[in-house]
This record gives sequence, C-alpha cells and structure tokens, in this order.
Amino acid sequence: MAKKTYDLLFKLLLIGDSGVGKTCVLFRFSDDAFNTTFISTIGIDFKIKTVELQGKKIKLQIWDTAGQERFHTITTSYYRGAMGIMLVYDITNSKSFENISKWLRNIDEHANEDVERMLLGNKCDIEDKRIVPKAKGEQIAAEHGIRFFETSAKANINIEKAFLTLAEDILSKTPGREANNENVDMNSGSGSVSKSKCC
Repeated sequence: MAKKTYDLLFKLLLIGDSGVGKTCVLFRFSDDAFNTTFISTIGIDFKIKTVELQGKKIKLQIWDTAGQERFHTITTSYYRGAMGIMLVYDITNSKSFENISKWLRNIDEHANEDVERMLLGNKCDIEDKRIVPKAKGEQIAAEHGIRFFETSAKANINIEKAFLTLAEDILSKTPGREANNENVDMNSGSGSVSKSKCC
C-alpha cells in the first residue's frame, strides 16, 4: 500500500455564477497559470494541491462547479462533505453579486452546518469596469460572519492568501482529524465514501 504523503485531506468547493472566474481562480492557485480562453465548466472538475500549514501537510481537493442553472442538481451533491466553500462573484457584474444570497441559501440547504465559508470578489484588476463596490462585499460578508477577499486570477491578487486562509480556518477547528476519514479516496478507483461524522 502506498505511503500517505499528507496528514489531512480538505475538500473545498468553488461556487458562484457562470463566468465569474472560478476556474481561473482554481488554475491560478493550483498551477500558477492564467488562461483567458477557458470554456465553461461542464458539471464538475477538480484539482489537488498539497500545502503545508502549522507543520502539517494538507492535501486540498478543490472542486470547481458549473455555475449554470442546468447543472444545479449535480452540483448540490458535491456540497456533502465539503469542509470549505468559496463563493465567487465578479466585481464587474452586479447580477453575480446579487446571486450571492442565493448561493448562501444553497450552502445552508446542502452543506454541513460547520462548513467554513469565504466570499471572493473576483476580477479586481479591472477597476475601471467595477460595478460592485468593495464595501458591499465587506457588508454581505460581515452579515454572514464570513471572510472576504477581493481577488484577481489574472493579476494573481489574494488568490493564494484566500486558499491558505480558508485551509487555516478549517485546520483550526479540526484538531486531530486523521487524513483518511474524509471524502472519497481518489486513488482507490472504487469511489466509495468512508463513514465519518461529517457525511
């Protein structure tokens, strides 16, 4: 049996309207790359990145979900077992910001009660096209007691900081959690979910 190369596994989820830059945020963090020609995510995609926090190797399994309404039913099942959720809106698109309250309701309905949430106002490099003031993002985050960052996948602003902060927040409230009692083992090929108190 292969030796585990990490201490903990955290399942993170990126949610938000289609076109807000979720895939770009994920690729910037996982591969330090930016591509302007992404096609819409169809269904679900995920990336893995291992980080070191507080002397522990933490494997982040980051799921990128489709923002389109027609994929909504598939994505709801991915809330289960998620330990951290990033809600992303586009600062140049007021509709994507207005829909954050809808996404927050989805989390309340489908995710674990103790899931860590974070709000990201993406595309903050396009200041001249900004429609959503930073204060509005701060306000909705404060109302829900969640952290808030303005990010830019293109200019690489606050991307790593946001992911590491979310991982730290999860780590701080999951002391002594063993690596293999969470989520699906991606290497086994069987896709079976082990029993644990979170799922």
